[in-house]
Amino acid sequence: MTILDPTRTVERSRFRHVLGHFPTGVTAITSLDGNGNPVGMAVGSFTSVSLDPPLVAFLPDRSSTTFPIVRANGRFCVNVLSSRQQAVCRALSRKGTDKFADILWSPTATGLPRITDALAWIECTIDAVHEAGDHYIAVGRVDAMELDAIDDPLIFFQGGYRACAPAATA
Repeated sequence: MTILDPTRTVERSRFRHVLGHFPTGVTAITSLDGNGNPVGMAVGSFTSVSLDPPLVAFLPDRSSTTFPIVRANGRFCVNVLSSRQQAVCRALSRKGTDKFADILWSPTATGLPRITDALAWIECTIDAVHEAGDHYIAVGRVDAMELDAIDDPLIFFQGGYRACAPAATA
């Protein structure tokens, strides 16, 4: 039986390097600020949580300046980005600028920003927010969703964007 040393810590750079070998899909979390203007952030830590009730989650950094706005609104839209939307991801990763200056979007039925040409969108109401180290776990109850396009998703792997390989034929 191996007993782990509770004082042992994993170096931040090693943590990032090892976990960088796990590919993640890239989503854009969008919402509206108090003046009705679109806000958003690129997120690679998005997952489904539950079928009954339908729940999803994303993990924003605690230092995010966008997440407090999303949280205050209480609603958000997950936009599943396509492999052709690297520029959207870069725009939403910037700090302190008009992130939507070059992003085409239209409102969902309830007014949330839905990014044009995203593969899918999932409209949610915040169900819970949990503290988790230097991030939050934001759980959303799914209110509406739609698949808008059939294309390859935007994947982030080993520090860069990647494309999916075509599925093998049987």
